[in-house]
Amino acid sequence: MDGNGELWTLTATGAGRLIRSGKLRSADLTEALLARITEREPAVRAFTHFDADYARKSAASAPPGPLHGLPVGIKDVLDTADMPSEYGSPIWQGWRPKADAAAVAWARGAGAVFYGKTVTTEFATRKPGPTANPANMAHTPGGSSSGSAAGVAAGFFPFAYGTQTAGSVIRPAAFCGVVGYKPTFGLISRIGMKVMSDSLDTVGVIARSVADCALLAGAVSGRDLGDPEKRADRAPRVGVCRSPTWDLAGPETPPLLDRMAELLGRAGATVAPRALPPPFDALVQAHPVVMNGESARALGWELANARDGISEGLRERLDWGLSRSEAERDEAAAVFARTRAAFPAAMEGLDILLTPSAPGEAPKGLEWTGDPAFNFIWTSLGVPCVTVPAGAGPNGLPLGIQVVGRAGEDRAVLAWAQWVAAAIG
Repeated sequence: MDGNGELWTLTATGAGRLIRSGKLRSADLTEALLARITEREPAVRAFTHFDADYARKSAASAPPGPLHGLPVGIKDVLDTADMPSEYGSPIWQGWRPKADAAAVAWARGAGAVFYGKTVTTEFATRKPGPTANPANMAHTPGGSSSGSAAGVAAGFFPFAYGTQTAGSVIRPAAFCGVVGYKPTFGLISRIGMKVMSDSLDTVGVIARSVADCALLAGAVSGRDLGDPEKRADRAPRVGVCRSPTWDLAGPETPPLLDRMAELLGRAGATVAPRALPPPFDALVQAHPVVMNGESARALGWELANARDGISEGLRERLDWGLSRSEAERDEAAAVFARTRAAFPAAMEGLDILLTPSAPGEAPKGLEWTGDPAFNFIWTSLGVPCVTVPAGAGPNGLPLGIQVVGRAGEDRAVLAWAQWVAAAIG
């Protein structure tokens, strides 16, 4: 590679190999990415806090480890001891925690380099920040992990943390044309995160490749997530799933799913339709009851002491959550329990489900981050999901396709996601 000009295109795994071999210095990678940020950040606005000198010091002092010298974007719902943690809310402007979130601490200890904090919607829930989609600045990058997805797509860092309560990792990754990985619920520790929904919030990864996702998530969770790029010894058994929210698909999505299924079949996969059984339809009503009710309880201090600092839209959802009866809340929790227990049987005979990552292309405008219609089912089930780029839609914006597996089978899901990515080219 001549000079530093193309270093921003490297995957994390590719950059890591070059650093370990002595062919690339962490300082040179840092300078190349800082130059890229200087060039594009005024338009993209991925960062809520950015410090170039801090980045250089972070690179110079990074300890040895699996992430040595590799920049990681940090969504601003994860606490950082030496940077502000504002959670996308004016209530917390200038807040400086005393400790890193566990995910940040373990990444730091593994040698990661930090540049700042990435934009999140308000409490990773409602009001969007200023971030634009690098593929088309007039369109949303998705949310709530807006800055992380846009930053990876713009070449600011090769991977970043996102979090998902409904669709906040998978959807923005798909909208921005990069890879997103929502692990099995609880795989990456949430200690030190501004948790909103205790039953749903999941720390995930947005990256340039599936292998990058495995690298970061494995390093900070202590799990062996394997090498997704290792050649599989057989093709997968794939169920094409339209899910209970299929009626919300945009016009580009049905042909996308059909085209992806055809490509996987040509590559050797066994492909067949697989619908979720009717009891899973109840998740459509249960998810908002759980999410909004738990979020309202989580924001008890803010509601009591700084209610006017919460956006009107979020206040409405919190008040709605608090108004649900005990019977409604108990039934929603029971739906979660029943469907989670039933999901392995719903996937019997399959390795993965193939389903849309989003209803379609990223919507125009920055006031709305898009509909999580094709995500919240899987988040409710607590199962691992990976979105990989799947071409472009009618307006030239990125599309993604989502790979879903059983809870706890993250290593296999990542490997199959890489297989799918290679098969669809």
